[in-house]
Amino acid sequence: MSTQTADHTDIRATNLAAVLGHLRRAAPCSRAAIATGTGLNKATVTSIVGELLDRRLVRETQQTQNHVGRPATLLVLDGSAYATIGLEVSARGLTALGCDAAGEQLLRWHRAGPGVDAGPAKTVAGLAALARRAISTVQSSGRRVLGITVGVPGLVNRDGAVVLAAGLGWRDVPLRTELAAAIARPDIPVTVENDASLGVLAEHLYGPLAGSANLIQVTGDTGVGAGIIADGRPLAGNLGYVGEIGHLRVLPDGPLCGCGRRGCLEALASLPAILARADETPARAAAPAGAGAGAGAGAVDAAGDGDPQQRLEALIRRADAGEAAVTEVLQDAGTHLGYGIAALVNILNPEAVVLGGAYALLATHLTPAIEQALREAVIAPDAGGCAVVPSTFPHTATPLGATAHALTPLTNGRLPAP
Repeated sequence: MSTQTADHTDIRATNLAAVLGHLRRAAPCSRAAIATGTGLNKATVTSIVGELLDRRLVRETQQTQNHVGRPATLLVLDGSAYATIGLEVSARGLTALGCDAAGEQLLRWHRAGPGVDAGPAKTVAGLAALARRAISTVQSSGRRVLGITVGVPGLVNRDGAVVLAAGLGWRDVPLRTELAAAIARPDIPVTVENDASLGVLAEHLYGPLAGSANLIQVTGDTGVGAGIIADGRPLAGNLGYVGEIGHLRVLPDGPLCGCGRRGCLEALASLPAILARADETPARAAAPAGAGAGAGAGAVDAAGDGDPQQRLEALIRRADAGEAAVTEVLQDAGTHLGYGIAALVNILNPEAVVLGGAYALLATHLTPAIEQALREAVIAPDAGGCAVVPSTFPHTATPLGATAHALTPLTNGRLPAP
């Protein structure tokens, strides 16, 4: 390909990405509105829209009467031809989510297990089974699967290998390669990313803070990690190893962390750490008077064994009932987490920190201690204007962000082959 042709291709891809991005933000809108919003000339927009219509990536909808001139045909994203699949690995199990190219949910499945101690091989087998089932379901609706992205709580390198996922006990697992082989669909690209980075992408695209230029999402279902949007772009770092606040050393002589060191934030404030400490508390020992019979029932559910989701639900019941020992556990975790978040706030000055996953479900009990820690540890007045808010999709942020990530080639202007 000549330099001139390559330049033309790059420009075309950039313009395609601009048109698709504007439609994602502002649809339904007219061709004229797209030209105004993107700064492209009308002839370019007309040409690009024609190609997108041919590829069934956009469709025309009802006309609207402008204040001046002829009625304008409006355009919206068309999800009928393509879809992506997002997968998540966490201590709470495996999740699969399918979305069409317009971002509409097509399927959502969750299975408990295979468990933290099961090892990578069983996890890959479980993920592959979910993926194959999702592919079949999506294809039965007449849509083509453009890609699969997996979110994992740990360090993921550029090759899709999990360098370290301390909460899972994984080191140097070639997840992308193994999963792609197990799915056995070479026509469908497979990528692997950090779970928090995918979670903040979902918040940035679909949450109440969509479009925020500086945003952090913190999750702790397995390990503790932070996904970061800085100046409107996902922060990826040199090798992709960003946001690992779970391995900030908070207490030098603290509990042992899965990474091999002591006193990491992850060992003090991740969901597994919270559950372990709560399970050790004397059930109902310090419950307030009048907590009621319903509160007492929660103590039976809080045993250390069992499914992490059931243990989390039991913890929430105990906390909502005002059990003093559990309240203390959550306050301590919130304080540790708050100091970890404060380090990020001091460096990045985000508009908001979103509590994702189990942190969102526990937000009522964690947020006061987090906010107190921010007031104490952030140097800027009023925590630099940073708000702490719970995610509006605590169960699906990572797989939702994964479906969006799998659309990256499309959103970058590289259209699927006819």
